[in-house]
Amino acid sequence: MLHGLTVKIGLDIDLHVINAAMDMYGKCGELDDVLNILPEPVNRSRLSWNILISTYSRHGLFQQARDTFHEMLDAGIRPDYVTFVCLLSACSHGGLIDEGLEYYYSMTRDFGIPPGIEHCVCVVDLLGRSGKFAEAEKFLIEMPVSPNGFVWRSLLASCRVHGNVELGKKAAQQLIQMGPDDDSVYVLYSNVCASSGNWETVESIRNQMQLGNVKKKPACSWGKLKNKVSSFGMGDKTHSQTKLIDAKLKEVKKLISEAGYVPDTSFALHDTDEEQKEHNLWNHSERLALAYGLINSPEGSIIRVFKNLRVW
Repeated sequence: MLHGLTVKIGLDIDLHVINAAMDMYGKCGELDDVLNILPEPVNRSRLSWNILISTYSRHGLFQQARDTFHEMLDAGIRPDYVTFVCLLSACSHGGLIDEGLEYYYSMTRDFGIPPGIEHCVCVVDLLGRSGKFAEAEKFLIEMPVSPNGFVWRSLLASCRVHGNVELGKKAAQQLIQMGPDDDSVYVLYSNVCASSGNWETVESIRNQMQLGNVKKKPACSWGKLKNKVSSFGMGDKTHSQTKLIDAKLKEVKKLISEAGYVPDTSFALHDTDEEQKEHNLWNHSERLALAYGLINSPEGSIIRVFKNLRVW
């Protein structure tokens, strides 16, 4: 609506308005709209290039992010601090280890940009996601800036994926020292232990949370249809359309099972049998919100599910 208003009053040619609109559409996943209002390369500001790289990175289009960076250089635009944050993030999520490290070292070598904490977070994430923990620890020691909570949290999340309990414990201890009341740290470390079947340590972490009066904030997902917002928690049965939502989930489950889907219960973080773990997975807040969107949206329309940590 706001973008439409800027078009009506003739502000749609203002580069600040264009960049703001591009950023908005990019964060909402509307890549076609981003490209429709993207200025021609000759009129494109560095901010426009950065937004485009960030948009591609955010939505998993890693090749496009890299290509855009090199197009930016060919157009004679010098990258800045933010450019490399966007680019390294793309490499991290795309598992492009060699390229990511080359871009990191080229910042100072070729462009005179000293690495900051955001770049270091991306590199630790890049190495951690790929399971290269020895390299990640070495990088932590040699970082030009002191590691902060984001660095340790990224490492801890990677430890969960790869089941590295020892390094996960080290990262968790660092984070707890920085913020002993941060519930997410205990949950992440608990996840690391649970993924490796270390239920005794999981129980110890939960007891530690109780003793410190640290309570886990309930996760939720929500969807907006027209002017109505519906919110869901895990296993939520309070919605007025609960029966329809359950029916839709069963329908989707049947379809994807027939297509060969096998649920991954390795991250179901309770010591229960497989059937119960699968049941818990199917009642996650994201899936409830998705089912709600499916039964209330026209076929072929876009469904956005918002969550505490992400939107998809």
